[in-house]
Amino acid sequence: MKLKLLLLLFSFFYQFSFSQSEKLLKGILSSDNFLLENVDVINKSSQKSTITNDKGEFIIEAIANDSLLFYSKDYYLKKIKLSNEQIKKNNLQVVMIKKPEELKEVVVNQMKSIRLSTDKNYEQKKLDDLDLEKRDGKLRTGVYDGFIENGMTFVKRLFISKNKPQPEVEFATLAKNTCDQRFYIETLKLKPEEINLFLQFCDADPKSKSLIEYHNVLTMMEFLLAKNIEFKKLDEVLR
Repeated sequence: MKLKLLLLLFSFFYQFSFSQSEKLLKGILSSDNFLLENVDVINKSSQKSTITNDKGEFIIEAIANDSLLFYSKDYYLKKIKLSNEQIKKNNLQVVMIKKPEELKEVVVNQMKSIRLSTDKNYEQKKLDDLDLEKRDGKLRTGVYDGFIENGMTFVKRLFISKNKPQPEVEFATLAKNTCDQRFYIETLKLKPEEINLFLQFCDADPKSKSLIEYHNVLTMMEFLLAKNIEFKKLDEVLR
């Protein structure tokens, strides 16, 4: 009787020990549909680690309830506590979130020279451009506060060109590549024919020159949302 009990206990502990043995867990890391390589994958419970390959893949020994950490300096730290289902499935899919980029200070020192034309409209436009540059001086950096000193000068341009097709500027191309048309129509509540004029209005703010060189989605959206408030107010003045 004692022998049977000992055999039963031995069998139970053997199965428990086998179920708790570490297994090779496969997984893949990505962010915004891009596979992430050279990301540190750390099993905090066993203190074992590895890194992802050029396809974002990794293999690490782990068991259920182990805590995995995923670290890369350009992304937020990711932590996952493994479940029995994830261990059995053996195909862990991990998505990491990229950290926002900080804007660097940009200073414009050189003034563009202008040449007056016999065309009075062209001449006045150049004078207005020079007046804008004198008013703004250095570019403001940091969190955008929505203020623009040359807003009233742009009213004249807005009034003249409101019903005319608007050419795209360098900033407009960047803004359209960063935010899709749904953002302008559904979020900013702009009409399709107003988008180019709105982006030309944004380009009149020296802050836009900073975004051309140093930008990301968050800073671009923040800038466009703030400028849209000004644009709507100017549009109301012209009605």
